Amino acid sequence: MAQNIYDDPAFFEGYSGLPRSVHGLAGAAEWKSVRALLPPLAGRRIVDLGCGFGWFARYAAEEGAASVLGLDLSENMIARAKAETASPAVRYEIADLDTLDLPQGAFDLAYSSLAFHYIADFDRLVRTVHAALTPGASFVFTIEHPIYMAPSQPDWAEVGGRQVWPLDDYLVEGRRTTDWLAKGVVKHHRTLGTTLNALVAAGFVIRHVEEWRPSEQQLAEHPQWRAELNRPMFLLIACARP
Repeated sequence: MAQNIYDDPAFFEGYSGLPRSVHGLAGAAEWKSVRALLPPLAGRRIVDLGCGFGWFARYAAEEGAASVLGLDLSENMIARAKAETASPAVRYEIADLDTLDLPQGAFDLAYSSLAFHYIADFDRLVRTVHAALTPGASFVFTIEHPIYMAPSQPDWAEVGGRQVWPLDDYLVEGRRTTDWLAKGVVKHHRTLGTTLNALVAAGFVIRHVEEWRPSEQQLAEHPQWRAELNRPMFLLIACARP
């Protein structure tokens, strides 16, 4: 079973105060790039893996999705998502993505935002998603970039007037524990190659891979984000089931 850190009171309180938690998709710096990878949502049956507060599920319903199933391990997340969702096209369930089972051929799009780096068995998950999609369906997801995850500590050093983050055992994959919003947050580090090869092995065709960076407009509005140019923070992937 995956660690249910989002039901830890300290973590949940901290997470609830993040811009993406307060402002939804508009508060997620990478959303514009993610949105460009999505197919038209009207009429699609969608599964949202790690749905959180339900921001994407509600967006998809507003865009005309036929149905959206939002799945999350956190009771706190699901409770708030239900409270803030009125569309009859959306339903939520508590589910552990590490042991997830989905009906075969039930969805036209699988989506996930910043959830899969908490999953130990990524290979199993992508095989499950592949089987749950119809031929021609899309799979679009974001994760923390493996280079961003690799440092054992989040501390940076100033070298030549620039912020530099340490890379610690990038090629050593597996469980990593960090302190972010709460102590002892468990994530699972995989290299970029391992992530992409798992998708290929499951039968997906990879259509787009993006090591996200802030746009020039975003940098002008948020000069402190220039530190993000030192190493990518997010990895965006779009693929399809043939």
